Amino acid sequence: MTSQWSAPTADGPVHATVPVPGSKSITNRALVLAALADGPSALHAPLRSRDTELMAAALVALGTGITAGPDGSWLVTPHAMRGPAAVDCGLAGTVMRFLPPAAALAVGEVVFDGDEHARVRPMGTILNALRALGADIDGEALPFTLHGKGGLPGGDVTIDASASSQFVSGLLLSGARYEGGVTVVHDGKPVPSLPHIEMTVSMLREAGVVVDDSSADLWRVEPGAIAGRDWRIEPDLSNAMPFLAAAAVTGGEVTIPGWPEATTQPGGAVGDLLARLGCDVVLDDRGLTVRGPERLSGLDVDLRDESELTPTVAALAALADGTSRIRGVAHIRGHETDRIAALVAEVNRLGGDAEETEDGLVVRPRPLRGGQWRAYADHRMATAGAIIGLVVPGVSVDDIGSTTKTIPDFPGMWATMLGVR
Repeated sequence: MTSQWSAPTADGPVHATVPVPGSKSITNRALVLAALADGPSALHAPLRSRDTELMAAALVALGTGITAGPDGSWLVTPHAMRGPAAVDCGLAGTVMRFLPPAAALAVGEVVFDGDEHARVRPMGTILNALRALGADIDGEALPFTLHGKGGLPGGDVTIDASASSQFVSGLLLSGARYEGGVTVVHDGKPVPSLPHIEMTVSMLREAGVVVDDSSADLWRVEPGAIAGRDWRIEPDLSNAMPFLAAAAVTGGEVTIPGWPEATTQPGGAVGDLLARLGCDVVLDDRGLTVRGPERLSGLDVDLRDESELTPTVAALAALADGTSRIRGVAHIRGHETDRIAALVAEVNRLGGDAEETEDGLVVRPRPLRGGQWRAYADHRMATAGAIIGLVVPGVSVDDIGSTTKTIPDFPGMWATMLGVR
């Protein structure tokens, strides 16, 4: 699936109901908590994608029992973590940043590596934090080797998490298993994607862990038990956005069933963003329904807390009537690729007018033409190209296979939405 994919062009307004798979963020957090729990857990409707399969495989390599239930659930039986083990992180930030704090509880050597681009993603913050808490680690980025001692003293650690909220979440998820728990203090520019940390804290509390997040930029996890439980995984709201965007750019109507009334997912902001672009958005018993306008409006938006939505918003901005400015997302230069540079390059490649800024990008209206859209091995870049291809004939995405990171069969879902056989 890494070959050229011709993005289908819609022959009219898109009308569809599109069930989306479970949340990657919730699935991988639940897997870590289940592996560290005192008893068995079950994950119902988990996402089965490359990132979550990598997380499950890594935990199995460390001694956790994970089996598939008849309904597609994951049944998790925790065991004491052990090495020697090899962990393939792929391009999954949740694996490379959530697993080392858990693997520090193992006895034995654990080697971490991943895809080529994963080796340049920032890792020093989490590795140095673990060293400060008592871990023995060789290396500053992937690949690195953790020499597990069977536990960590834990305690207080100060980090700069301005590059990724995952640094905080990774430490919190395993902190209850450290002898002294963990207190994480952030010292630096504002932490991006704070809703992801709120998700982590909420899930820890659901598992019976005592967490104090009452002070800004400080999180305290008390040492103690992590309860095994049933986790019911919400639909991935960020992955829903490309399908809702299909309604926005074609003047159609798309419904995502099972949309939660309240959520800690950053993708919960999708409705508000699409409304600001001129869409009609309704949340009711059917789910979240988006009806597209005749023409999209430009918008000025700070996406610091919802930065994973940036590629989709940029694609919509490239098709809007007015100028759009996306701010607060400087940290996405360190994601699967430099997403700011990639978005500007690809919008301009198709004849658009996009410009990098210090913390984001500006997109001005200009007619687009067909051509190749490069994905840079980045799932959200690939889906952005698919959105533009709905209304711009002749767009091809060079690596649609990158979407398997979080959506098992994006091309199939896209074709079904469009009624293409």
